[in-house]
Amino acid sequence: MRHLRKRIKINRTSAHRNAMIANMINSFLKHEKIKTTRAKAKLIKPVAEKIITRAKTNTLHSRKQIYKVLRRWDMMPKLFEKIAPRFKKRAGGYTRIVPIGPRNSDNAEMVFLEMVETFEEKGKSERS
Repeated sequence: MRHLRKRIKINRTSAHRNAMIANMINSFLKHEKIKTTRAKAKLIKPVAEKIITRAKTNTLHSRKQIYKVLRRWDMMPKLFEKIAPRFKKRAGGYTRIVPIGPRNSDNAEMVFLEMVETFEEKGKSERS
């Protein structure tokens, strides 16, 4: 029985899945928007939300915990200095999944995984 087993496996080994999660989250934090399948987006979203929540407290422990997932030190400055301060007042829900239709080749449902508050939206609200 699958009681309390919430991890989506997406037909990959654990090493492949963890590497894919790290790569996709790094791309997501770098570009703040990625195009992917719905299954992968649903796998990435909770991990990205936990990373952003953890980045709100800028301590050595939180940096090490995030590094365990990201595996890249060069993403830390952007995460801690630009992304986390933007969501300081927000309690959660930093990302959203926007459907964009099926992929032509295999008809897989494609989505955009994006941050709720982008730099453009923040700039518009400050000018108003």
